[in-house]
Amino acid sequence: MNIKQAQQIIGNLGKPSKMPCYSYGTPAELCKVGSKLRKVKGSVCEGCYAMKGFYTFSNVKPAFYKRFKAMKHPKFVDAMTLIIKAKTTKTKYFRWKDSGDLDSLSELERIVQVCQNTPDTKHWLPTRETKVVSDYLKIYKSFPDNLVVRVSSPLINGEPLPNFGNTSTVHDKGKKWFGKQCVAYKQDNECRDCRACWTKKINNISYKKH
Repeated sequence: MNIKQAQQIIGNLGKPSKMPCYSYGTPAELCKVGSKLRKVKGSVCEGCYAMKGFYTFSNVKPAFYKRFKAMKHPKFVDAMTLIIKAKTTKTKYFRWKDSGDLDSLSELERIVQVCQNTPDTKHWLPTRETKVVSDYLKIYKSFPDNLVVRVSSPLINGEPLPNFGNTSTVHDKGKKWFGKQCVAYKQDNECRDCRACWTKKINNISYKKH
């Protein structure tokens, strides 16, 4: 398989302006847990950023649906491995699901395979699909050293979820936050040189509500 063939399978990678790296997102409207949380007042998904703005453009939405379909392709792991190795020669970081969420245990297994195939790249996967993560850990016990899976608390100002090694929370201005506070709000909503989300030894990241 060459780069062109791999690209035909997976489509294009994302490049969020805030992020220091490439990403791979799927449609937010297909989130299983998220679609329920969007209807809950005070939830982290109530005002989902991936349901508005840039993510709704007519030339953008089809790309997310193509990625959703691509993740089920039998050669997805090989194609994604090739593309990530080609695209992360300068920045050794990658983010999964800047939009959307895990669809199934098998999808998470495929993501893990890609991470295992790209040991020189640090991967970050945020998720609200607690059952998928729990089912994976029951079988495999842990994630690769270069993959941080952060399980998100469902409610704003909620505490980190127990029983997961890496988590994230969202807090209102002036409210208590846990672990390390994301510094993006101080620097034009950009990561810049911060890589806390990709750091496994940081148990919880707390994001200030936009």
